[in-house]
Amino acid sequence: MKILLVEDDAEAARYIVKGLNEAGHACDHASDGDTGLEMAGVGGYDVAIIDRMLPKLGGLDIVLAMRDGGDTTPVLILSALGEVDDRVTGLRAGGDDYLAKPYAFSELLARVETLARRNSGAASGDVKLSVADLTLDRLSRKVVRDGQPILLQPREFRLLEYLMRHAGQVVTRTMLLEGVWDYHFDPQTNVIDVHISRLRGKIDKDFDVPLLHTVRGAGYVLREPE
Repeated sequence: MKILLVEDDAEAARYIVKGLNEAGHACDHASDGDTGLEMAGVGGYDVAIIDRMLPKLGGLDIVLAMRDGGDTTPVLILSALGEVDDRVTGLRAGGDDYLAKPYAFSELLARVETLARRNSGAASGDVKLSVADLTLDRLSRKVVRDGQPILLQPREFRLLEYLMRHAGQVVTRTMLLEGVWDYHFDPQTNVIDVHISRLRGKIDKDFDVPLLHTVRGAGYVLREPE
């Protein structure tokens, strides 16, 4: 999943981003309300996690602006204000769920994944991806080829998901660094080559027809057999 986190507490944000990444999700972070609303406007997020008390623009104002603009992205509101009236106010502002601080990360993750599942009916075409006999389920995180389950590490899953979203297109190193590793610069390492090699070994090695190809001097492409 692609998740937006709007949280001004730097330590809390690092903790959440790290946990979400380890769970195999991509997470963009904004540290103030104005930036958060701007990032939400770009779209493409499966879930937004928004703190209620933020500098520049409050969390509830972000949610109200999103809903007024027709943005239906599921929103989990985080807040130190946990009384019943506080939760009701947050939900009436357009939030889909409300989690009071302090909280366990496992509960936050479960709530985020639940919101994504609830929203899957409106975006069912994005839940399951397929190329030839290879399928990927973004919610159950299962990958199957020709009826055989394939076990992937979280980063490998994100890499395959990105390639499947761009099936038939040549994907460059820069695109992979930004889309899978969240790098906006080239760290000058072979991290992409290593992960591509591992992924190819899992989705192609034991099958007759390869799906993942290297385009010399350009990048990689996942495509249907010709």
